[in-house]
Amino acid sequence: MKTYQEIEKQGYNLIINQGGQNIAYSPNSGVKIIEKDGFAFKNLSKSGKLEKYEDWRLSPEERAKDLASKLTIEQIAGLMLYSRHISVSTSDNHFSKAFAGTYNGKSLEESDAKVTDLTDQQKDFLGKDNLRHVLLTVVDDTKTAVTWNNNIQAYSEKLGFGIPVNISTDPRHGANSDTEFNAGAGGDISKWPENLGLAATFDSELVRSFGNIAAKEYRCLGIATALSPQIDIATEPRWMRFDGTLGEDPTLSRDLGEAYCDGFQTSYGDKEISDGWGYDSVNAMVKHWPGGGSGESGRDAHYAYGKFAVYPGNNFDNHLIPFTEGAFKLKGKTKKASAVMPYYTISYNQDNKYNENVGNSYSKYIIGDLLRNEYKYDGVVCTDWSITADNHVMDAFISGKCWGVEKLSVDERHYKALMAGVDQFGGNNEVEPVLNAYNMGVKEHGEEFMRTKFEESAVRLLLNMFRTGLFENPYVDLQEAEVIVGNPQFMQEGYNAQLKSIVMLKNKNKVLPIRERKNVYITNRIIKESKDWFGNIIPGREEEPVSKSIVEKYFNVVDSADKADFAIVFIKSPNSVGYTKEDGYLPISLQYRPYTAVHSRATSIAGGDPLESSTNRSYLGKTNYVSNENDLDIILETKKAMGDKPVIVSLNMTNPTIVGEFESKVDSIIVDFGVQTQAIMEIISGKVSPSGLLPFNMPLNMETVEKQCEDVPHDMEVYVDEENHSYSFAYGMNFHGVIDDERVRKYKIK
Repeated sequence: MKTYQEIEKQGYNLIINQGGQNIAYSPNSGVKIIEKDGFAFKNLSKSGKLEKYEDWRLSPEERAKDLASKLTIEQIAGLMLYSRHISVSTSDNHFSKAFAGTYNGKSLEESDAKVTDLTDQQKDFLGKDNLRHVLLTVVDDTKTAVTWNNNIQAYSEKLGFGIPVNISTDPRHGANSDTEFNAGAGGDISKWPENLGLAATFDSELVRSFGNIAAKEYRCLGIATALSPQIDIATEPRWMRFDGTLGEDPTLSRDLGEAYCDGFQTSYGDKEISDGWGYDSVNAMVKHWPGGGSGESGRDAHYAYGKFAVYPGNNFDNHLIPFTEGAFKLKGKTKKASAVMPYYTISYNQDNKYNENVGNSYSKYIIGDLLRNEYKYDGVVCTDWSITADNHVMDAFISGKCWGVEKLSVDERHYKALMAGVDQFGGNNEVEPVLNAYNMGVKEHGEEFMRTKFEESAVRLLLNMFRTGLFENPYVDLQEAEVIVGNPQFMQEGYNAQLKSIVMLKNKNKVLPIRERKNVYITNRIIKESKDWFGNIIPGREEEPVSKSIVEKYFNVVDSADKADFAIVFIKSPNSVGYTKEDGYLPISLQYRPYTAVHSRATSIAGGDPLESSTNRSYLGKTNYVSNENDLDIILETKKAMGDKPVIVSLNMTNPTIVGEFESKVDSIIVDFGVQTQAIMEIISGKVSPSGLLPFNMPLNMETVEKQCEDVPHDMEVYVDEENHSYSFAYGMNFHGVIDDERVRKYKIK
């Protein structure tokens, strides 16, 4: 007896299976519905019979193995691709321009197409290369995301075995400082502090709640995989990706990483399909194995000049803890993060078995022996983006990152990574190198061996689609999405997390809170010319540090110090780069004034690149400058102008910062890790008491930064302020004094 009903939706049809899984399909895809035992099933294979992989009553494992056995090598190779960055946006920004496609050979502006239509390039990689994993970057709004998702799913559904598209994203819940929070208004997506801010809460359950909320919003945008969390322990304070981590402590990173993955992956109630997985689940691609937080002298492996992770403290194993004891041991039913991304770095001299110094995705020891064999990880291993492409410059962000295997061909690089234990290639749209790698393996090991190896990867990749329900319903209901994404409750929880993430370092004479509506003086920031990650010049400029209209809701903003009762100086962590074409290697500075490296290594631990004539990457004796040195000048000038009246510093911190250049001159210091200005004002005005704790140590000076070991946590001499407070891990103040609660007692280093 028929137990289902069909409903027409916008762009697809939904079938309600009473007592079973609901399914959805595009009426234009050619997919027929098969009825069996009163239930409806999608005949994605177009075979006219119900295949095992189409039967939602079977386990995801059984279905994935069935489909993998049916796929050609060309189709499996397509599953092994993860697209380059995709932008679905009409906005005039770098990502939209850099990753724009064409429509029948024309640009979006020249064509009659909509931004939600598929580009020529998207149709090619879906149809010709069998690619089914897509990285989404900029998208205009919820409606755009939903419409494009439904279009790409409908297009994919009509191809081959009807394998859906697994859409992913980098983190997209960051707060814009100038936006205002209104408890009843909602927004485009809930706004949370950056990872380092989540860490500053020292609250696993808050992070678990974030994951649960973010996953619901992701699924309403069509996103089923998160390229997060970043759980590298940030033992090197100069690293430019420090603010994306959960801090420098392996135990805190372990606990918060577990909560993050569990929150993202677990579905509940009628949204659960099986074993905690379901329609609210988002695969967590945890990164970066085996930890990328120990780059020599703080340099980053997106660039050839930063390819080496070093371990002068012999502390390699500590970096594995957030993975092996956190992300791989979830409290929820999904048990472990479903995917892992190795970092670009060469984990220098850590392979004592094969004695290779190659990028982690190429390392048979790092991936095969450690991750796969010792730690029994059987989920997807996906490389970071563009590791198989050639590199031609030392300091380009958008370039290949084939560290340690520069002399191999592109095909040979694919083969080496596959044989190390990798399943998937990030940022690769073309299938040909994967097929060539397969043929290399056939010559060396035989066709049966390589077919088995490819099927094994296919099963892992397909499991992440079956478990999240993509084969049943990859479509999104626009009305439901617009209700869920950025709804008032989610916005409130994100805003509460922002408040909890703010750390107060200093409060001399209890100058805070300032509860009365007093006059406040806020000076502009003056920024020197600098470069962004992509090498683009950011012109020098003068700018208002915050929206004064927001501050006006709390205090009267005046235009001079003599009219003010107090001043707030908004600054950011020092910003410098560790290499330029003109000067070569330079010290990355955490202080505002020019820094000359007199305590650095005379000879670098690691070095060597085909583009370099020397293997010594030392910068001993060299001087570097930060682009925002004027932040310090503004503090000192404001203090001079204010005299005895209070000066408060609000520091947006991306790295541990040397505050000794100004601490004794100011009355209060509060630190944030990416929050709305409104949240800072709530603290200053006393509407909320600060509760955040430092998830890292603040260094005394650059000498201790140079002398610390890149791979060892908590090994710097910390800064002690004029009130004898040590700015160490788990330190923070509320309006009553130094915080000493159960979080501090649990995590504080004894």
